[in-house]
Amino acid sequence: MVVGSNPSEPASYNYPGTDVEMKNTKEFSLIGHNMVPQHILIPENEAIKVLKEYGVDKEQLPKIKLADPVIVEIGAEIGDVIKVIRNSPTAGEAVVYRLVIE
Repeated sequence: MVVGSNPSEPASYNYPGTDVEMKNTKEFSLIGHNMVPQHILIPENEAIKVLKEYGVDKEQLPKIKLADPVIVEIGAEIGDVIKVIRNSPTAGEAVVYRLVIE
């Protein structure tokens, strides 16, 4: 059931058959959620070191869009390099780098 005065942007939504309720609020932080991997905006000098270490150019990194909710939250800009740290059952921790694009 949709609750709120604007059906296109409801204040909350109850998923049928569950007790899950999603609220439309700006106060919710994705960064602290346990299902979202850690995203770190790295400084340009560290990005250069990483690119040299892997022998790649920025454009060869996997991409992440500027409109991605986590990227919006951390305040990254186009051309920034993001370090993403994921929990891995086999490696313990998996680190990847991504380039922010439009």
